[in-house]
Amino acid sequence: MGHSIMSESHLTDLKFRMMTIELLRTAKKHYTYRELSLRTDLPVTVLSRYVKGHVLPSSNRAKTLWNKLERLVGLEEVLRQRIRFDETGYFDNTSIVTDNALLQQAAQHVFRIFAGRRVTKVMTAAVDGIPLATVVSGALGVNFVIAKKEKEVGIREFVEDTYIPTNSGVVVSLYIPRNSIKRGDSVLIVDDVIKSGETQRAMANLTLKSRATVAGIYGLIAIGDRWKSRLNFLTDCPVEVALTTKRGR
Repeated sequence: MGHSIMSESHLTDLKFRMMTIELLRTAKKHYTYRELSLRTDLPVTVLSRYVKGHVLPSSNRAKTLWNKLERLVGLEEVLRQRIRFDETGYFDNTSIVTDNALLQQAAQHVFRIFAGRRVTKVMTAAVDGIPLATVVSGALGVNFVIAKKEKEVGIREFVEDTYIPTNSGVVVSLYIPRNSIKRGDSVLIVDDVIKSGETQRAMANLTLKSRATVAGIYGLIAIGDRWKSRLNFLTDCPVEVALTTKRGR
C-alpha cells in the first residue's frame, strides 16, 4: 500500500483555507448569515456549511472570501478599537496581548503575509511579545526564541546585543541562549508594539550574530514611523505592521 506525502505548498494552501474559515467564524460573531451573504456574495447555505466545518472553500474562493472578510473584521480595525491613549500618550495593551481570539487572528494575518517565505524560527522580546510569538509560531509550525534583558542561571553561553534607548541615558542588553538560533535559520521577528525600532533592531542583530537570516519583522501596532529608519539596514526583508498610529511617546 502506497503512502502519499503532502507537499509543503499543499499544506500551506490547506492551512490558509482553514484560517479563512476561522476568519469567517469571527465575522459570524458580529454579523448574521444574511448580512454576510450580502457582503461576500455567497449564499447563506454555503456560508453555513463553511462555518459548521462541513466543507472547505477552494483555494481561489478562500482568497476572495478572505479579502472581503478582512474589510469587515480585519485586524487593523479590531486593534484600532482596542487602543485607548491616556493623557501622557501611552496606551494599555493588556486587552490585546491577553485576547487569544485576537492573537489567533493576528497569526492568520502573519501566515497570509509570510506564507511564501522560509521561516524556521520566530523571535520576540520578553515579555509582552510572548503571547503573539506563541500563536504565530504555532500557525507556522516552528519553534520560538525569547530575547531577554537578563542572563538566566543555568545557561552558559549567550548571544548579546546592546543598545542605548533614545533619550534614556541607560544601556540595555538583550540575550538569547547560544545555539537557540543556528546558522542557516530564517527568523521572523514579531512584537506587539514597535515604537523606536531599537528592540527590533537588537533582535535582528542577535539573528545576524547567530549567522542566521531575518525572514521578516511583524508588529501588531506601530507608533509613528521613525522606527523605520532603524530597520532600513535589513535588505530584502519585509516589515509588516497591522496598525500604525500617530499618537504615543
